[in-house]
Amino acid sequence: MEILRGVRTAGRVLNVRRLPFAALFAFAVFAAPDVLAAQLPGAAMQSVKWPVRTREHVDLWLHGFAMISADTSPVPLFRRGYRETLIIARTKASAVTDLDVNRDALAKRLRENPALINAQFLAFSFATWEELVATIDAFVKADGDAKKAKSRESAAAMQVLARIFPAKADRDFARTFTNALQNERDVFFHRWWVDEMRRRDRTLAAVDAVWHGELQPKLQGFMNHSDQGNGELLLSLALEGEGRAAFDAHEKNQIAVGFPDSPDHAMDAMFALAHELVGQLVAPAVDDNTTPAEKRSGVATTIGSYALVRGGELLMAHLSPELGASYARFYLNTAGVEFSGDPMPAFSRTFQIPAPMLNSIARQISISFGGI
Repeated sequence: MEILRGVRTAGRVLNVRRLPFAALFAFAVFAAPDVLAAQLPGAAMQSVKWPVRTREHVDLWLHGFAMISADTSPVPLFRRGYRETLIIARTKASAVTDLDVNRDALAKRLRENPALINAQFLAFSFATWEELVATIDAFVKADGDAKKAKSRESAAAMQVLARIFPAKADRDFARTFTNALQNERDVFFHRWWVDEMRRRDRTLAAVDAVWHGELQPKLQGFMNHSDQGNGELLLSLALEGEGRAAFDAHEKNQIAVGFPDSPDHAMDAMFALAHELVGQLVAPAVDDNTTPAEKRSGVATTIGSYALVRGGELLMAHLSPELGASYARFYLNTAGVEFSGDPMPAFSRTFQIPAPMLNSIARQISISFGGI
């Protein structure tokens, strides 16, 4: 099981990366009933590759982690200022929930076992909130013992959950977190999320137009070559520069990126997507160009996080220098770095990686476009 990249917790960096949740994907149904945002005509067709969609339960699950986790990464794991913005929205709605009551205890366990951040990916493996809750409930009641499962599929799911929540304290975290989010959903989140989807309806259409009308035709060959030929592109309110990618052997792939605030920023979602798409190529380049000592110390993890940002720029620049520069501006802004004029000097300085690693990533991107 791979770990999420770019998370700084309790003084050490965890490498949070994409997860292949094949064992849990048996529960996923792509035409999920909680996709409440207005769907575009083409996006609902199975023949359309990488349709743009939204999922409330994915947003709720990520929202929960955003509200309880500390993040000092150069590129934040969640949208910069998300927690503060949601606190204001919840105050305005006079909402006090079990997530507030249990926040300190949940945050404490997350600090004690930083690997729990991997549980973020669980939401991608379920079609609905109800399925996710039922599976975790059965897992907790069985005390993590897959032998107590009532079906082969349930046993497989429990085995995955047991790796994420190995100790009783972790299973207590899963139970408390899920119950708190249920209350958060009932009291505040569902209504807020539906209102946000309505407000961003034109933005969803703008992202779809940019993606299917401009960039996907240019990137599909690259994606095919890098085993990312089809899946779903999810827009998530809790994310920005750091996306989430969950891959399955049967092309039930999902990549979640930030949901831009307005149609004028539709391209921001494409930049975050590029950051995720290069992950398949960046990982071996980082592995080949870092020492065992760097891997043990965590330096390789930090370099890997920067390499993903640099790789996304190389991917966009392959399409046009203008796109590469715009991508660099987006990630400098996401990292809170001030600059003026040409963004590339500040971008290279902020996200420094060894030249051989950068050259290796560039070479692999070029090969993927060439279809070799």
